[in-house]
Amino acid sequence: MAATLDKDEAPPSSGARRHEGAEGPRLWGRILENWPAIDGVLYPVFASATVLYAATVFYGYMHVQTRGGWSAPLDDVFIHFDYARAAARGFPFQWSEGNGFSSGNTSLLYPFTLSLGYLLGFRSLDLMAWAAFVACVSTTFFLVAAGRLTEPLGRAAKYLLPPAVLSLGALDWSLFSGMENAFHLGVWALVLLPVLSIARAPDDPSAVRRSGLLAGLAGALLYATRPESVVCIATFALYAALAVRRHLGLRAALATLLRVGVPGAIAAAAQAVANRVFTGEWAAAGAIVKLVVNHPYMNGEQKLDEYLSHLKYAVLRNTQHHFADWIPGQNLPWGWLVPLVALIPFFSRKTRAIAALLWAQVAGWLVLVALNGQVRWQNERYTMSAVAWLLVLAAMGLGLLVMPAIEATRRARGLFVLRVLVACGVVVVYGLNQAPNMRDQIWFFGRASRNIRDQHVVAGKVLAERRAKRVLVGDAGALIYASDLPGIDLIGLGGYHDLPFARAGVNGLGAQIELLERIPPQDRPDYMALYPTWWGDLPALFGRRLVGVPVVGNVICGGAEKVIYRADWSALDRSGWPRTRRDGERIVDELDVADLVSEKAHGYNFPRPGMGYVVHRVLPEPGQKVRELFDAGRIVPHGQAELAKLAAPKRGGRLVVRTVAGRQIAAEVRADGRLLGKLEARPGPTWTEPSIELPADLPPHFQLSITPVEGEWITYHVWVLESDGGPSAGR
Repeated sequence: MAATLDKDEAPPSSGARRHEGAEGPRLWGRILENWPAIDGVLYPVFASATVLYAATVFYGYMHVQTRGGWSAPLDDVFIHFDYARAAARGFPFQWSEGNGFSSGNTSLLYPFTLSLGYLLGFRSLDLMAWAAFVACVSTTFFLVAAGRLTEPLGRAAKYLLPPAVLSLGALDWSLFSGMENAFHLGVWALVLLPVLSIARAPDDPSAVRRSGLLAGLAGALLYATRPESVVCIATFALYAALAVRRHLGLRAALATLLRVGVPGAIAAAAQAVANRVFTGEWAAAGAIVKLVVNHPYMNGEQKLDEYLSHLKYAVLRNTQHHFADWIPGQNLPWGWLVPLVALIPFFSRKTRAIAALLWAQVAGWLVLVALNGQVRWQNERYTMSAVAWLLVLAAMGLGLLVMPAIEATRRARGLFVLRVLVACGVVVVYGLNQAPNMRDQIWFFGRASRNIRDQHVVAGKVLAERRAKRVLVGDAGALIYASDLPGIDLIGLGGYHDLPFARAGVNGLGAQIELLERIPPQDRPDYMALYPTWWGDLPALFGRRLVGVPVVGNVICGGAEKVIYRADWSALDRSGWPRTRRDGERIVDELDVADLVSEKAHGYNFPRPGMGYVVHRVLPEPGQKVRELFDAGRIVPHGQAELAKLAAPKRGGRLVVRTVAGRQIAAEVRADGRLLGKLEARPGPTWTEPSIELPADLPPHFQLSITPVEGEWITYHVWVLESDGGPSAGR
């Protein structure tokens, strides 16, 4: 039986079929027509999704290791948390509330960003969740802004950026660590956008002025995020000025250079002045502690050698490890693949200027951070801003390989296919080499976070339970944050009023203990939480062990066990009197060697370099069998002189010097070059305080010189004494 159809069920005509088949092309045409608007939404969504995926992987494995709790893979993250909490409580720029201004946080701006989260309710370890949010937002903004760098290559090229940048496990580790790395890249993008606006419309004076001011203000924020950003600010300013000069002339170029660069310079100067006013140092505490140029015992050649070794390490650690594992015995330098691809933008007129800008920042950043003695540690996080810019360049290089113009593709299809094959080969080779590193970095992130939680955070909670008054720590961070107790940081990144703990830290342990002696007894730490292997005999001399907090499977902590001690500072002495003082004598002046405050006040100078090392002793007081006395001094070799400016007694008196000898020693004493006599000390089990008479005709202030003439000499303390019966008016 033949089937019948209603009129409504009749098969479509051929014209209708043609109309239906045309819907696909029309839809594609509408998409292409509206692609700029679609792309403006799609790319940020894509970048966000890429960042969220990477963050989920890293934070997800952290929670696997910590059994659902927040932590961080670096104790230094909690230094930011300490400053952020103090700022939220009304104590900005303080590491420990009540300790006063501290320059120990290298990033001035980042703690204030974290303090906003604290005020919003992200307390305790949950502040890390806010840090994760800041990291994701900052990284996404960086990728979106950096996407504008690829515009000359076509709209599709920027989609290479997110996977290229986030393909490196070590970079992801730093971005999501809770440190300021991601935030720094986000602020960097704030400078990039107005600078690009200048470069792409350099003939509009009003737009150039407006964008220059915006870039300058953003540059000030960039410096406040990381001081090494002076390299970025300088190169951004020069790039913008050169772009303007071609169209508006030299005067406009100089004005642009100043608009972009000066606010950052003002921020740097303001920080230096604040440091000087509140701490007595122009440099920040982190610079004093970490930069090789501030090492007090190295000569110039040694500092240069150390610097060059850091620079070499920064380059090779990335190219031979993070970019791809170096295989001993095989000449397969896969790690140089990233820098080589990053050079490709130099070969195109479209991207040459941007490539020069980014490469200048990569090279300048590495040259600058190599001054930092910590560049070898913390998973090379100090280099990671440069690594991020290098990966942006690599993405642009891939874009130049696979994104030729459509017309060029039609005319040279074989060339296009070759480019695609080369790019795909590069991606495959890099991916195969990077995949194991990515897995290792994810594991390292989670395990390190668990280590910090199990040791530092637990130790902080133990201290809180013991209701410590103040805690002495050797690494400012999670201990103080978790305990929420006042602290003193021996290294100096925490800061305590204007006492120069950072400077003392690079001079030696004895200098640090001398500063503890300056703290009023009621404010001295009653507990210590230290790695015993870090601090020599400090725990044995001044502490009683209470409990150790171990860490299992340690990959990041400074030791297998953090030990908590009950502190005993009874050996410290602030009486200021020599133990050989005679009746009727008073102190005219006192120099406590190795006490940096006293040394600075007296213009003290020890012979350099490689001399003047700080040592300390705790020995029985002369004539005492039980009471012990601490003092620190400096070793001065035979024939070298230590110098200091001292006040003189008006009618003569005595110069008393505290030392200790393991053999017979002697030193010549001069005042303004005039020989006064010789100090001698015999070997003994306790302090000895030899003295010489001072003539009455010395000027009110004289330069003291002590020069060992028999053996090496250690000066611990110097006093100028005179009899109470002698007039002292006018002194």
